[in-house]
Amino acid sequence: MMRIFTRLVMIMAMVPGRGLQAQVSKPASLPNIVLIISDDHAYQTISAYGSKLMQTPNIDRIAKAGVVFGKAYVTNSICGPSRACILTGKYSHKNGFKDNTHSRFDGSQNTFIKELGNAGYQTAWIGKWHLETQPQGFSWWEVLPGQGSYYNPDFITMDGSRKRREGYVANVVENEAEGWLNQRDTTKPFCLVIGHKNTHRTWMPDTCDLRLFNNASFPLPANFYDTYTNRAAAAVQDMTVAKTMIMGYDLKMFDSPAAADKEGNISRMNRAQREVFMGYYDSIYRDLKAQNLSGNALTEWKFQRYMKDYMATAVSLDRNIGRMLDYLNTHGLNNNTIVIYVSDQGFYMGEHGWFDKRFMYEESFRTPMIMQYPVKIKPGTVNNDLVMNIDIGPTLLNAAGIVVPKDMQGSSFLPLLENKKATGRKAMYYHYYENGEHAVSPHFGISTGRYKLIRFYTRVNGWELYDLEKDKNEMRNLYGQKGYEKITATLKGQLNELIIKYDDEEAKRLLDQEVHTGNP
Repeated sequence: MMRIFTRLVMIMAMVPGRGLQAQVSKPASLPNIVLIISDDHAYQTISAYGSKLMQTPNIDRIAKAGVVFGKAYVTNSICGPSRACILTGKYSHKNGFKDNTHSRFDGSQNTFIKELGNAGYQTAWIGKWHLETQPQGFSWWEVLPGQGSYYNPDFITMDGSRKRREGYVANVVENEAEGWLNQRDTTKPFCLVIGHKNTHRTWMPDTCDLRLFNNASFPLPANFYDTYTNRAAAAVQDMTVAKTMIMGYDLKMFDSPAAADKEGNISRMNRAQREVFMGYYDSIYRDLKAQNLSGNALTEWKFQRYMKDYMATAVSLDRNIGRMLDYLNTHGLNNNTIVIYVSDQGFYMGEHGWFDKRFMYEESFRTPMIMQYPVKIKPGTVNNDLVMNIDIGPTLLNAAGIVVPKDMQGSSFLPLLENKKATGRKAMYYHYYENGEHAVSPHFGISTGRYKLIRFYTRVNGWELYDLEKDKNEMRNLYGQKGYEKITATLKGQLNELIIKYDDEEAKRLLDQEVHTGNP
């Protein structure tokens, strides 16, 4: 009965003058849109970016049909704020969602979704949302509460119900996305946002993927045993594989069934799922105890387990992206549908000895972003202009022929793909705010693609400067070193210009204080 009621609500939302949003018919030539947002998916693990760690054949399908953005970045490397930036086309200090600790998304503000809806698009968000308030401005939404669960996830729907759906989360999210597409009004264009939980911590693979990387041995990153010399913020963080990764919570090494029961993702499994899942990890734990490892040997064992779980979790993500591509092909939607795949940010795969994100260093600042748009983008394109996640909304509005609102701070990157003479950003601005989990100090900074200047504050106060051409792993802080005075002064000037352009009052206040006091 609830399913019938849910379908009636969806139908009402698509009829002019009824439901949540009146719609106006538009020509069939308007492009459909599928935006797929994953969680914590590292570009280092995607074969379209040259990764040798694993293969991602379905993400690669988008790349082969369209464009790989080689220099795509985020404005704030953390889950909820990144989604808010994508939705609004604005930096965190403008959309109000700065961190995952204290923020709640103000759904009354404008978004690219609302602009599309006003132009006659049917719009939906299905899957991970993580913005603390209910979605607004969508024809339909069905979202995971909070971070969501890997097994038998709950969904909250716009009809007010909360329902548990049996199965693995990536499969279920795709099922629900296809279900919405099956029931949409086929006379109108659509924009569907699919929010995947994968590959978020604690990296729980589908049972069918558990053994895929059993025989793999992943190379340690060259800076895995980084000592963080002359980098105070890196030295005080708390996100190392060695010290922070938890044997039970992260790596599923439990002393007893009772200990496993305390983990929500495991306690919600049905009997069949749990027997396969825990049978696999229990055998690994027995082997670990027999080895009696310690020191670097134990740390490197943890790294291998982390990598195997992460990669296996990514396999299901890639497989379900393939399902959506197949759906578009089967239903004759491929040629007139924009597909964008993006992660909410990058992630550390052992670089600097870390997992997680947050820092303005490349592994977390940079994000995978791949797009196909058959009528506009030549297959197999690689673009190395500086683009950011706040550009996604303006790009989609541009493609739909909608004027981009003046308060959106991003810019459409379609001209960069259509016109060889078009020029993009000369520099990018970043600001991370959260001062809690993993002890990462708040910071803001500028990157020109070659040089990067970062100002840390609150937990650690100080500057860092990197030349990415000579030091791609960001191991050598050049700030204050002889010979870098001129480039430092130039970058500080450019940084100040961006702070003024984007109206970041907190960053401006911190820089003004420094000028007046001479600190740090």
